[in-house]
Amino acid sequence: MTASSSPTSPLSQHEQVVFCHDKTTGLRAIIGIYSTALGPALGGTRFYPYASEQAALDDVLRLSRGMAYKNAVAGLDLGGGKAVIIGDPNTDKTPELLRAYGRFVESLGGRYVTACDVGTYVADMDIVSETTRWATGRSEAKGGAGDSSVLTAYGVFQGQRACAQHLWGKPTLAGRTVGIAGVGKVGRILTGHLLEDGARVIVTDVNDKAVADLTATYPQVEVAADTTALVRADLDVFAPCALGGALDDTTVEALTASVVCGGANNQLVTEGEGGTADRLRERGITYAPDFLVNAGGVIQVSDELHGFDFERAKKGAAAIFDHTLEVLETADARGITPAAAADRIAEERMAAAQAGGIWLPAR
Repeated sequence: MTASSSPTSPLSQHEQVVFCHDKTTGLRAIIGIYSTALGPALGGTRFYPYASEQAALDDVLRLSRGMAYKNAVAGLDLGGGKAVIIGDPNTDKTPELLRAYGRFVESLGGRYVTACDVGTYVADMDIVSETTRWATGRSEAKGGAGDSSVLTAYGVFQGQRACAQHLWGKPTLAGRTVGIAGVGKVGRILTGHLLEDGARVIVTDVNDKAVADLTATYPQVEVAADTTALVRADLDVFAPCALGGALDDTTVEALTASVVCGGANNQLVTEGEGGTADRLRERGITYAPDFLVNAGGVIQVSDELHGFDFERAKKGAAAIFDHTLEVLETADARGITPAAAADRIAEERMAAAQAGGIWLPAR
């Protein structure tokens, strides 16, 4: 494989990229460390059947950069990294392979800290932790934080409160209508927070059972026929909490909501100048960047590095309210989109810390 390393290539922007191969287990993995200016690089491990090693490399470079920005704008003293294991998690994942992967993580001495991502779960991190000290997202029985969706949802709720403060002058959704697309773990917990706050909630999900379970618990929740119907409903806040790519041109044009703030990753179909964020701004819709408001899960698992304490982690996730307000106020002051403002805040924080060089473990 030939990877471009020109000064403008994604590879050249990363501190370190490690290719891992264990012949005995068949492990093929790539660990990408974008930046450790703020501290050890934290990011999950994705187990996915990539079509090629180049495709896996492209993904790990993109994801590790995203984690650096996410951790920086969330105010964490952590850098950004990500790892991918090449293979089908349903057929290729074995305890031996995960332990081999853990040994590679351990070899970096704490410069990279892993966690769950697509294709990996709490039980997998328990196995990885058998061969490395640097695995988070472990089960409570193994000293970990357990299900990170709890504080992910709580952080999204704090982001919504901040949007309400910024737009309507009060940090509450009471009397507002919130539409949630996707009521799996995060969407379900978010629903509870919103109802407790006094909001009216309308939901939709491709999984009928998820909707049935939710309405059995919260019979006051209304149900839209599908996402298209939900987007067109009379909403104050639209909360995408399912798959990425929730905000394409058609959806943005149809939105009635004044705010978009949800837990799904990679919500904007097109990024950068002239992209979806610009179109939202043109329509007067306040967008809370997904990588900021869904950072509660990262905050939760990162607390494991200090001996997990739920209340301490919850306090960290509550700060998403202040960070979201900062992003929205910066966007207004600079005449840019909240997405661009979040990027700039993250870049400025990393640049300010860059003088310290790369992060190395204490001797």
